[in-house]
Order: sequence, then C-alpha cells, then structure tokens
Amino acid sequence: MPVTQKHDPEFLHAALIGLQHMLGAIEQRIGDIRSLLGGHPAAPKADAPASGAKKRTMSAAARKRIALAQKKRWAAYNAAKAKPAAPKPPKRKLSAEGRARIIAATKKRWAAFHKSQQAPKAAKKAAKEAVKSGAPKAPEATAPPTVTAAAE
Repeated sequence: MPVTQKHDPEFLHAALIGLQHMLGAIEQRIGDIRSLLGGHPAAPKADAPASGAKKRTMSAAARKRIALAQKKRWAAYNAAKAKPAAPKPPKRKLSAEGRARIIAATKKRWAAFHKSQQAPKAAKKAAKEAVKSGAPKAPEATAPPTVTAAAE
C-alpha cells in the first residue's frame, strides 16, 4: 500500500503554479501547430481567470450613475419618438331651435302611436255594445264535420 504523506501548503502552491505554466506552454504550442495547419489559433479561455486575478466589481454609486444615464437616454429617445397628441374637436352644442324641432317631432310620433292604439280599442268597444243591444253576430267560421271510419 502506498504511504500517504502530508504535504506543505507552500509546496502544493508551487506545484500548482508550475503545472499552470506548463499548461500555458502546451496551449501555446497547440496554437502554433493549428496556425500552421491553417486553422485558427487557440484563444485563451475566458472562463479560467489568470492566477491571482480577482473578479472586478462595480460600486453601488457607479451602478446608480450608469442606471441614471441609461434612463436619461431612453427618456430622450421616447420624447423624440412620441408624437404630440391631436387636440380634441370642440364639443358640438344643440341649438334651441333644433331642440324645439326634435321635441315637436317626438310629440307628433307619440300622438300618431297613441291614435293607432285607440283604433283597436274602439272596434272592441263597438262590438261589446252590439252584443248588449242584441244585434245579430257575424257568422263564425266553423270547420265542416269530419267522418270517422268507426261509423261504418
């Protein structure tokens, strides 16, 4: 069985740096060979940060300045794009003479309607008075008697 050894962190860190250096040299050689073959040289990976490089962050004040500048640009863009609203046409007003003519025409139509409703009532009333006075009725239309097959 292999014997495990405790390694010093400085020793491991130095080994890591050495391997990364070797990896960079190998990638450089691969890129050279690809360029000789007519391909594109290998681009360094953006995912892998350089050793010891920190991620850049932006302060809250910087983000706020950028946001305000972007809002200002959008406001200017929308103001230039927006068309002025068309004014509403003035509201029309009915003259007193026109209103009087409409009222007169409405009264005329209702009078004609009520007169047409009175005609059937007058006919019914005349028929009732004729019955009371004993006047002969008009003959009612009746269907002729039907002969059934059971009568035979």
